[in-house]
Amino acid sequence: MILEMKVPSPGESITEVEIAEWLVQDGDYVEKDQAIAEVDSDKATLELPAEESGIITLKAEEGDAVAVGAVVCLIDTSAAKPEGSADAPAKEEKKEEAAPKAATPKPAEAAKTYATGTASPAAKKILSEKGIEASTVSGTGKDGRVTKDDAVNAVPSMGTPTTGGNRGETRSKLSMLRRKVAERLVSAKNETAMLTTFNEVDMSPIFALRNQYKEAFKAKHGVGLGFMSFFTKAVVRALEMYPSVNAMIDGKEMIAYDFADISIAVSGPKGLMVPVIRNAENLSFRGVEAEVKRLAIRAREGEITVDEMTGGTFTITNGGVFGSMLSTPIINPPQSAILGMHNIVERPIAKNGEVVIAPIMYVAVSYDHRIIDGKESVGFLVAIKEALENPEELLMNNDVKKALEM
Repeated sequence: MILEMKVPSPGESITEVEIAEWLVQDGDYVEKDQAIAEVDSDKATLELPAEESGIITLKAEEGDAVAVGAVVCLIDTSAAKPEGSADAPAKEEKKEEAAPKAATPKPAEAAKTYATGTASPAAKKILSEKGIEASTVSGTGKDGRVTKDDAVNAVPSMGTPTTGGNRGETRSKLSMLRRKVAERLVSAKNETAMLTTFNEVDMSPIFALRNQYKEAFKAKHGVGLGFMSFFTKAVVRALEMYPSVNAMIDGKEMIAYDFADISIAVSGPKGLMVPVIRNAENLSFRGVEAEVKRLAIRAREGEITVDEMTGGTFTITNGGVFGSMLSTPIINPPQSAILGMHNIVERPIAKNGEVVIAPIMYVAVSYDHRIIDGKESVGFLVAIKEALENPEELLMNNDVKKALEM
């Protein structure tokens, strides 16, 4: 019996996928539920399992865009498993030894004279202005002399014409996920009135809390007490104070949410992933840290699902893990705002009339000015700053041990 394997729907609104990589070869024997391909949708990379055991015949090439429901391979379920084969044998193709080719005589080189590669005075001046060595230009003048026209038409070779270094290049097709991310980012820039406001946060109070409680917190809960729980709790508080930041534009209407689904940007093997922490307003510090860890692991192992990356109302991105001091984050549409975290650096600041050294983080909020006014965006970021600089009172209700469930 010949089984037609069709592309399953990875999620709502997805109409096609791209064959990122075949994990088997044409003619292999595959086992039921064995992963036979990786497919890219515009939201995630997923594995395609074999529906039955048998000999497989591939019907699509790597890089092909295939409609959901289209046949991508056939499985002959009546075929017997080859004796001595592994569960997923790869066909060993023997390369035929090519017969030695007769040496092809090289064409005789044109005779060179003292004039070959020598530039005329006018050509020399032009080449000097362009930063090009005359010896790198093919002269069309008598005996190979470099003429003025040769110099005018000469093009500098990408900045380093005389180094003699490797100048190769590679070209590869962007995955469907990467192309979709690019489209969404360009769309966000072109279709929103995006502005960014900046501030700085003295992280000393959070450093003190983490230094005091992080070992006991990890021993009890099995997760670290990181910065993301403080930032997520601060964002939830600020969203409650400024609900327009937790809203979206849909045509001529504004949709406001009474919950906070916080998207967190994670760098995965296939590019940027943005899984969502659902109902973050109901989570404790332990709950946030556990969910951040779970989603980050799933994203980095390529196991994240479309549902886990859909429906956020606000995004937090942390460029600080890569060393970024300051950046302008791009809104994750259809959301209306995004918070950018950055690296923490000891800087001199004024406290009580004195200059002291403190761990400072620059933070940024990019927002859609069509729905969020400047007063609200600035107030929102100030509310985050206030909560991070006074976490015991504003995030823990003056009971640290209870907030950390110690």
